[in-house]
Amino acid sequence: MPQPQLRDARPADAQRLVQLIRFLGHDIDEKALRRNLAALRKSGELPLVATLGKEVVGLCGINRRIAVHRPAPLGRISVLVVAEEAQGRGIGRMLVEAAEEWMRRGGCTLVEVTSNDRRGDAHAFYRHIGY
Repeated sequence: MPQPQLRDARPADAQRLVQLIRFLGHDIDEKALRRNLAALRKSGELPLVATLGKEVVGLCGINRRIAVHRPAPLGRISVLVVAEEAQGRGIGRMLVEAAEEWMRRGGCTLVEVTSNDRRGDAHAFYRHIGY
């Protein structure tokens, strides 16, 4: 079984990313996702993806922003999903650790995560890794 690898999202990943995002209950089409990836590339905030072999099995959206009330930039994990068949292999943790490193390099001193109220499993995961 291949080891998980991480990299920046690519336009060619769009179809698979739509599937992963829909798994979370968000409705987006491939055209809109490709448009978002192009804008995120320009802003330097491309999402991270996890792969097993050639297949994309995870996604982590990352953002860095300046808040008027914070002395340093704020990092945010806006979306995190691992395909059901790839869960339990440490991929979610790998994505979060890579996101945290990206944020540290960007000067962020605080990280926030967003998760829908319905996602009790996600809340438990975040608590388990220290959020």
